[in-house]
Amino acid sequence: MANASTKELLGKVYKMVPPMLESFHKGQLGRVAVIGGSEDYTGAPYFSAMASAKLGCDMSHVICEPGAGAVIKTYSPNLMVHPYMRQSKNLSSTESLDSVSTEVISMLSRLHVIVIGPGLGRDELMQDTCARVIEEARKKNIPFVLDADGLYLAQTRPELVEGYKQCILTPNVVEFARLAKAKSIKTDDGGPPEELCAKLALAFGGVTIIQKGAKDYISNGKITYVSEGEGGLKRSGGQGDTLTGSLATLLAYRKAYHDKIWEHEGDMDEAETLALAAFGGSAITRECSRLAFKDKGRSLQAADLTEHVHQAYLNVIGEKESKL
Repeated sequence: MANASTKELLGKVYKMVPPMLESFHKGQLGRVAVIGGSEDYTGAPYFSAMASAKLGCDMSHVICEPGAGAVIKTYSPNLMVHPYMRQSKNLSSTESLDSVSTEVISMLSRLHVIVIGPGLGRDELMQDTCARVIEEARKKNIPFVLDADGLYLAQTRPELVEGYKQCILTPNVVEFARLAKAKSIKTDDGGPPEELCAKLALAFGGVTIIQKGAKDYISNGKITYVSEGEGGLKRSGGQGDTLTGSLATLLAYRKAYHDKIWEHEGDMDEAETLALAAFGGSAITRECSRLAFKDKGRSLQAADLTEHVHQAYLNVIGEKESKL
């Protein structure tokens, strides 16, 4: 168990965040895509992609079903929406799993990080397409975050994520139990929850897991953190989408850190910075929830978090001095 203080950990996240420099060009501070968005679920990919954008990534994409894409475009002109995904019932006679997944995979070379799952649904073709994308992302060493129906892939086809250190899973309590069952791990043995999280992370070969709850337990099996900043008391659906989007931008900042696009000490390795990105995303989301709940109370909805992402970042991480 890492016994570093929250303040110390957030200080390290701060070091990983690029300053705002005049010398940077478009795209260097993060190109992120959320893959999901079926006809029935258009909110989740929007909340995730907007959290990425509000946390400061340069380019925020949504790759989704055409029906979802038309709707998501009306939510915000700031997102780039690509209607490349297909549900089985909407597949035309000239399309196939191969053609659909090839089109999605063709975008990977333009991206730093992907989020898979928000609004994805359980449709077989949507799931199979994401499986292909995961395989390709691994070959290209692109970090990815799995949430919601993206976690169903980790549960049913664990080999897709096993041993991939650039992967973050974000299960809630129910999803965590399903993942544990898939790995034959008992969740009711009364041990400390952070140890259980570490055990599951190890069973998946060292992926990073954020078990969401009253406290967030974060572990890759070797590094374990507990994120327990105050959050809001309203459990409306969709708050986890702010987490996945925040994680994506922090993972993009992590890449910028390791690529040394600005001068810094470079004293943190890739395993540490990935764990820090997970902790930072959790801390920002919890603060975001606290601010939104303070503002809205029991009427709080997922969209209310979006407007507080930047302030939550300022409160938790803090902005760097601009340098010309």
